[in-house]
Amino acid sequence: MPTVQRRIFNDVVTGFWSLAAPLYNLPVLQSWVYRPAQTEVIAVLREQGSRRIADIACGTGIMADRIQRELHPDEVYGVDMAEGMLAQARARSAAVQWLTGPAEALPFDDGVLDAVVTTSAFHFFDQPAALADFHRVLRPGGVVAVTTFAPEGGLSRLTSASPAHAPSPEEMRALFSGAGLTVIEQHRVHRPAWIQPVADMLTVGRKS
Repeated sequence: MPTVQRRIFNDVVTGFWSLAAPLYNLPVLQSWVYRPAQTEVIAVLREQGSRRIADIACGTGIMADRIQRELHPDEVYGVDMAEGMLAQARARSAAVQWLTGPAEALPFDDGVLDAVVTTSAFHFFDQPAALADFHRVLRPGGVVAVTTFAPEGGLSRLTSASPAHAPSPEEMRALFSGAGLTVIEQHRVHRPAWIQPVADMLTVGRKS
């Protein structure tokens, strides 16, 4: 996508989520759509023993707050471009460090994080640029965990008319490889049978 078009698209998405932040917190929406993917990412972080973690496109801070409360790492950061989302995140937790910034230019020095995660937002990113920056801020051996709406999923079809793109499993592996990340795990997020139209995928990669 051309740079100008991407910037306009990002501005529209950021403005929308700043206004829609209260809806994002609805318990039904969180429980049915977002929580299963977040739970699987937290399991990856626990298994990897990650101590310095950043949640990108953190929204109202639900997952970053869960990471802090459930894993007790040394540092937890929530990063988002939407000030409306971050306002609610800051009210949610004072133990997480909340930062403003895009996924493609994270507000961190090189090699300072053990893990970078993002759930249900990757389709809005400039994906190669975001993964390249995830790689930049990771220490050697650090991990990236990304959940995406699979192309056949009901929710992903809602973005089919926009510049948002839901990558296939093969595309995700190629994107990770292109960013210098070795895929160590990839599978569909586990959900009850009745909500299978929400078809999302977890991909985990390691920085060599």
